[in-house]
Amino acid sequence: MTDFPRQWFDDGSGRPVPPSPPPSTPPSTPEWFDDEAGPLVRLYAMTAGRARPTSEAFDLIAVVEAGEADEGAPPDRSPEHAAILALCRASPSSVADIAADSDLPVGVVRVLLGDLLDDGLIRVSRPVEPAQLPDEHILREVIDGLRAL
Repeated sequence: MTDFPRQWFDDGSGRPVPPSPPPSTPPSTPEWFDDEAGPLVRLYAMTAGRARPTSEAFDLIAVVEAGEADEGAPPDRSPEHAAILALCRASPSSVADIAADSDLPVGVVRVLLGDLLDDGLIRVSRPVEPAQLPDEHILREVIDGLRAL
C-alpha cells in the first residue's frame, strides 16, 4: 500500500482524496502588503524601463532648480515628475537631497530629472571639476598675503 499524507483520507471512505486545488483567482491584495501600503509601482515602471537619463548624467551634488515654465504639472509626465518639480520649485536642491525628499532611489531620480531637463522644466548647476580649481599652492599664497595685511 502506498503511503499517502494523512490529510488525504478526510472523506471517510478510506480511499485517498487529493487536496482541493488552490483558488484560481489570486487574492486582491498580496499577503506581504497591508491595505495601508497602497498600490505598488515598480521602479522600472516609473522610468519606462530606462536605467540612465536620456541626455546626460547627474552628479550627486549637482544643484537642480525649476525653470521659468508655468506652474502646472509637466505635460505627459508621472506624479513622480510633478513631485520632483515641486521640490525644485520650493528651493534649489542637490540630486541627493531630491532623492531623499522624494523617497526614491538616486538612479530613478536621475532618470526623471533627465526627462524634466529634456522638457526644459529644470536647470542644473554642476559642480566645478577638480581640474578647473585653482592650485593649492596659489591659494596658500593668497591666504598668507591676506594674513600679512
